[in-house]
Amino acid sequence: MEREQKEEIYRQVTDAIRATLEGETDLIASMATIACLLHHSLDHFFWTGFYRVVAPGELLIGSYQGTLGCLHISFDRGVCGAAARSEETIVVPNVHQFPGHIACDSNSKSEIVVPVFDDRDELIAVLDVDSAEYDAFDEVDKRHLEEIVTFLRNKTTLSP
Repeated sequence: MEREQKEEIYRQVTDAIRATLEGETDLIASMATIACLLHHSLDHFFWTGFYRVVAPGELLIGSYQGTLGCLHISFDRGVCGAAARSEETIVVPNVHQFPGHIACDSNSKSEIVVPVFDDRDELIAVLDVDSAEYDAFDEVDKRHLEEIVTFLRNKTTLSP
């Protein structure tokens, strides 16, 4: 995909996410909306979703789109764990070359994982996106996905 085309798709999906989440306070509903809109907007997204921090050093699957995901991931395993541990975005061009990669789906070839913080700058989740293509993610994806997860900063209440 051409860089300009990808930038335009991200601009459109970011606007759609911003408009859809306007006034929404529920974190899970917001995560589900982001996962859905991203997954169906970008063709190179094979699996798109969130892993929530549920205990010290432990992630639990949250809202996602795609094939079955791993349920629990510790901070010491896989790309999601590494991103949670470092609290920095990780782009992996070839998951087979990432030490400790967790193969939840054998079709996954590349991955980007973005940490998600609340309004107190505490890690609450990671956004995980996998592609069935090698080297599918770049600086454009990183920049836009890091912007999109900031929409979750003030959505820390959970509806009954």
